[in-house]
Amino acid sequence: MGEEEEEEETTVTSSTAVTVSVSSNQDEEAWNQRKQTQIVELSERLMNGDLKSQIEAARDIRKLVRKSSAKARSKFAASGVIQPLIFMLLSSNFDARHASLLALLNLAVRNERNKVKIVTAGAVPPLVELLKLQNGSLRELAAASILTLSAAGPNKPIIAASGAAPLLVQILSSGSVQGKVDAVTVLHNLSTCAENTHPIVDAKAVSPLIKLLKECKKYSKFAEKATALLEILSNSEEGRIAITDLDGAILTLVETVEDGSLVSTEHAVGALLSLCQSCREKYRELILKEGAIPGLLRLTVEGTSKAQDRARTLLDLLRDTPQEKRLPSSVLERIVYDIATRVDGSDKAAETAKRLLQDMVQRSMELSMNSIKHRAASCTPSKITSK
Repeated sequence: MGEEEEEEETTVTSSTAVTVSVSSNQDEEAWNQRKQTQIVELSERLMNGDLKSQIEAARDIRKLVRKSSAKARSKFAASGVIQPLIFMLLSSNFDARHASLLALLNLAVRNERNKVKIVTAGAVPPLVELLKLQNGSLRELAAASILTLSAAGPNKPIIAASGAAPLLVQILSSGSVQGKVDAVTVLHNLSTCAENTHPIVDAKAVSPLIKLLKECKKYSKFAEKATALLEILSNSEEGRIAITDLDGAILTLVETVEDGSLVSTEHAVGALLSLCQSCREKYRELILKEGAIPGLLRLTVEGTSKAQDRARTLLDLLRDTPQEKRLPSSVLERIVYDIATRVDGSDKAAETAKRLLQDMVQRSMELSMNSIKHRAASCTPSKITSK
C-alpha cells in the first residue's frame, strides 16, 4: 500500500513539474513577443517620426536596454536604430543629442558586436565634434561613449586616428572628476593598440597627468593608467623635458614607486629609468634629490619581475661609483643568497635572503632619513639676528 501511494505521489509531482515548465515557457514566449513588438514600434518612431517622437523613442530605448541582456541589445541594433541615433548626434537640439548619446551608450555596454556596429556606422566623427563643445554635460557624455567604444579592439585604430586624443587631454585639465577618469581610461585604452603608428598623447598631457597623479591614491586603478601614459611620454625627448620642467613631477613618480600598486610602481620606475637612460648626467641628480633610493631598494624585493629588473638597472645608474667598479644589484642579491644558504641551508635560503634584503632596505631608508634631517638642520641658522 505504501509503495502504491509513493508511486502515485511521484506521478503527481512529475505531472505538476511538466505543467509548471510549460506555463513558464509560455510566459517567457509572451514576454519576448511583447519585447519584440516594443522594439519594432520604437524603431519605427525613431526612423520615421518627427524630432519630438525621435527624442522620446531614444529615451525609451535607453530605459529598455539599461537592464536588458546582451541579446536584447543585439535585437535593437538589428532593428536599425543605430543609424538614426547617430544622425541625432548631429542635431542642433540639445535634447536630441543628449537622448541619442545615452541610447547609444547603453546599446554599446556589455555588447562587443554593438560597439563595432556603432563605430562602423560612423559614430566617431560626431562624437569628436561633441568633445569640442563648451557644454560640459554633452562633452563628458561623448567622452563616456568613446570610452565604451574604445574597449573593442577593432575600434581603437579608428578612434586613435579621429583626433579625439587632444580633446580628451583638455578634459584632463578642465573636466569633472568622472570626466577626467573617463578621459584617462580612453587614452590608456588607445595606447595599448599595436596598430597605432604615432603616440596617442604628446607632452601637453604631462602637466594634467602629474597633477592628477599627485591628487589620487597611488595604488588606485586610475594611478595605474596615469603612470602607464607617463611612461609612454617619458620615451620621447619632449615628454622628458615636460616631466623635468614641471615642479614636483619627478617627486610624484618617486612617491608612486614608494606607495603604488604593483602595476603603478612598474610604470613609475619605468618612467624614471627612461629619464636616466636617455642622459644619466642630466637626470641622475634630479632623481637622487627626490630621495628615490629607499623606494627603489624596496622594489628590488617586492615589485613585479619587470619592476625589480628596472629598479636594479636604475640603482646602478644612480650610483656614484665609476661604471667599471660598480657592484650590480644582481651580484649583491647573489651574495646575500650565498650568505643565507650558509646560515639556514638551501631549503630556507630564499626566505632568509628576502628577509635580509628587506632589513637592508629598511636600514637604508633610516640612513636616508637621518641624512635628510642632518642636512635640514645644517641649513637652519642657529641664531636669528633681530633688528
